[in-house]
Amino acid sequence: GGGSESEEEEEEGGRTQDIQDETETDLVNLRRTIYLTIQSSMQADEAAHKLMKLQIKPEQTKELLRMIVECGMQERTYMKYYGVLAERFAKARKENGEMFDELFAQYYATVHRLETNKLRNVAKIFAHLLHSDSMPWSCLEYILVNEEETTSSSRIFIKILFQEISEYMGLTKLKDRMEDKFLAQHFEGLFPRDNPRNTRFAINFFTSIGLGGLTEGLREHLKNLPKMIMQNQADDSDSSSSSSSSSSSSSSSSSSSSSSSSSSSSSSSSSSSSNKRPVKKKRS
Repeated sequence: GGGSESEEEEEEGGRTQDIQDETETDLVNLRRTIYLTIQSSMQADEAAHKLMKLQIKPEQTKELLRMIVECGMQERTYMKYYGVLAERFAKARKENGEMFDELFAQYYATVHRLETNKLRNVAKIFAHLLHSDSMPWSCLEYILVNEEETTSSSRIFIKILFQEISEYMGLTKLKDRMEDKFLAQHFEGLFPRDNPRNTRFAINFFTSIGLGGLTEGLREHLKNLPKMIMQNQADDSDSSSSSSSSSSSSSSSSSSSSSSSSSSSSSSSSSSSSNKRPVKKKRS
């Protein structure tokens, strides 16, 4: 009896192995089919039409979108064909746009592994998706423009991404988009106000890539910073002088935040900058 049981277990194990092999084979075949379809098409619309006829399963869609980016990435120079093809799929279903958002996060996180040529192609594909409004602009929240959280590779990526978007939209339209009150929260990492060091870094960075026009708000913020600090200190001294039992606890917390803010020169998010510091130390 025991022998037959172990045979059954072996059979069961073999079956799961077969399933894994099948899914792996399916994935390889899917990639090959997508690759050949993209390479054999003359225009993006033709490729999109052929790829849609493949009846790719919903769970394979992200792989298809990734393959479009990967194929575009391999070219020696950027070809608009891939930007347009990505746009066709991103606009076909809202979920696809959200999948491109996930892919953006993945590529940006591993951008240091890409050689400059591939990095440029990827940045230009995503720039196309953004300026054609094919994917959510909120994806830019993954980018934090400061010295600690950028590398030479990610700075090149951001530079190409923004220069390309600006070329298509024009600086004025891009500036309007960056100041859109519904999207502004997603761009806080691009235009940091958490401390003056990061603010200056972002101003210098965007100015160095020819997009200083985007930093007017940051420049204004830096200019008004001393006034804001003095105002906060004045408010704190007022609140401490009128000490009631309830306000004494709150004023002590606000005065402690202001004392930390005087060192980081920004009261509004001194807490966030102090929270980040240990992480930054760890990275370096």
